[in-house]
Order: sequence, then C-alpha cells, then structure tokens
Amino acid sequence: MSSGEWVSSSVPYVVPREKGEGDAWQDEAAAKGGVGSQRIVRAGEVPAPSEVAALLLIGDGADVVVRQRVIYLDDQPTELTDTYYPVDVAGGTRLEGTAKIRGGAVTLLAELGYTAHRVREEVSARMPTEAEQQVLVLTDAEPVLCMTRVTLNADGRPFQVDTSVFPASGQRLRYELEPRI
Repeated sequence: MSSGEWVSSSVPYVVPREKGEGDAWQDEAAAKGGVGSQRIVRAGEVPAPSEVAALLLIGDGADVVVRQRVIYLDDQPTELTDTYYPVDVAGGTRLEGTAKIRGGAVTLLAELGYTAHRVREEVSARMPTEAEQQVLVLTDAEPVLCMTRVTLNADGRPFQVDTSVFPASGQRLRYELEPRI
C-alpha cells in the first residue's frame, strides 16, 4: 500500500454491520488497497481507569470489561485501541474473550440492545510512551494522536469508551455532522 495521508471517518465504527459483512477496519483498509487486521492482546474484567470510569458514569475503580487491541495495516502495527464497557453491558458476553466477533463488537452490542444514538470524540496530540514507541515502531520524536470516543444510547447512557493511539504523521480525521434544527 502506498504511503501518504490516510483519511478516516468514524461513522462505520459506530454503526452495526449488515449480516455477512466483515468488520469496518478490514473494509476500510481493503477500499484503500490494503489489508486490515487486528490482534486482541487482552480481554476481560479490570478496574476502570479514572478517566474511563468518569466517562461511563460509574464509580472510580469499578469493574469494566476491556478489549485491548493492536490494529494492523498490511501486517504493520498502526493503532492501539482499548475499548471499555460496563460489566452489566458486556459481562458474560463474547466481549470478554479474545476471539474475533463476526461483524465486530458494535454489531454484537446491537444484538444485545445497545446502539449508538450519540457519539462524542475528543482528539489530542502528545509524544508516545516507550511502550507505544515499541509497538507502533516510532522514534521518540514522532508524536501520536490520542482519540477518546464515548458512545451513548438513546437514553443518554454511555455504554462504550474507546481510547486509541496512532501515529500523527499522515493522518487526517474527517467528521461529518448533521445539525438538528
């Protein structure tokens, strides 16, 4: 795949997939001539980090289900994403395991009755940690973008928090809004 600027939209990542469709990342990478994959390095219940607990509106340190992933493009690590769910949403589901979920977690959540009504994203930049440098194959002079996405249901309840880190170079995020009047 050729190098250059990568333009990505968040919409496919918060909408359930149709029956038989693969995951959004595989489709996005394929549309740009690449191969997208991911490896789930950890899944299960953990105490919620303070920032995540606040975003999920749960007690600091309350248990959550996490799925920690390394995202690859053409077998090269390109993103680190940790996704957190309240235990009453994801406990006892396939979200607690490291196996791939057909159609992705968003499709499974929809089957469980949780669909995105509102999504809030925040993006910042910083220098990578040593661990991030190693996994993403970065120098200590290359900044990363950090995106936090909170997904809320129709009742305004947050049921998913994603924290992602990816190299800033060559990235452009696209947001399309449909204002309500």
